[in-house]
Amino acid sequence: MFDITAIPALRNNYIWAIHNNQYAAVVDPGEAAPVLAFLKARGLQLNAILCTHRHADHIGGIAKLREVYNVPVYGRRHPGNPFISHNLREGGRLELDAFNIEAGIAFDILEIPGHLDDHLAFIAPGILFCGDVLFGAGCGRNFEGTPAQLFHSLQRLAQLPGDTRVYCAHEYTTANLRFALACEPHNPDVLWRIEQVAQQRAANQPTVPSSIALEKATNPFLRCAQPELIRTLQQRGLADTSELGVFTALREWRNHF
Repeated sequence: MFDITAIPALRNNYIWAIHNNQYAAVVDPGEAAPVLAFLKARGLQLNAILCTHRHADHIGGIAKLREVYNVPVYGRRHPGNPFISHNLREGGRLELDAFNIEAGIAFDILEIPGHLDDHLAFIAPGILFCGDVLFGAGCGRNFEGTPAQLFHSLQRLAQLPGDTRVYCAHEYTTANLRFALACEPHNPDVLWRIEQVAQQRAANQPTVPSSIALEKATNPFLRCAQPELIRTLQQRGLADTSELGVFTALREWRNHF
């Protein structure tokens, strides 16, 4: 009925294209050229742009794309993102069938602050566009807000069904798994995933989308109650073993790993 295709951009970004054989919407176009090339090669018309947050590597291509395709831009309004034409907030719903993408594609909107204050998630059955909050085996840095906000946002995403595909915006999985292994050196799922990701990258394939189930099994930021992970952090001086305390220590360690 429709496909979701990764368009590599910049150094390690993925712009996600939601498309059928005629129309496309793109998520987080950090640059225009690869999107325009994709649309031309597939003979597609761009009908919508979705933004998870305002960082330049997610919005840098919007102005150029809108010079070619004067399309609506959906996201959270913020002074740092002048391109949003349709403001989305928590509890909202975005119906893409109105843009001829495919009847029945509708996204529920979650506000997931902690990376940036304006960060949104777009959620449809089996699909999560999560920008820079949740990565393959990792999470985004806490640039705005508090660690508690980022922790809470990740916990909300972790409650999605296990088979939900996680379309994050960067190819960071290999590096993130090195950190996951340092956190839980005896986690068999981490060891298995390291092998799988190495094969994918050797074949020049994306390591995402992953799934919520896989992230809960291998992503240390979703495993803050696991005994081995807590012991690892205690060896590094952790005193607060609450889940938020563990998460905060993990994020600080990862910043310097």
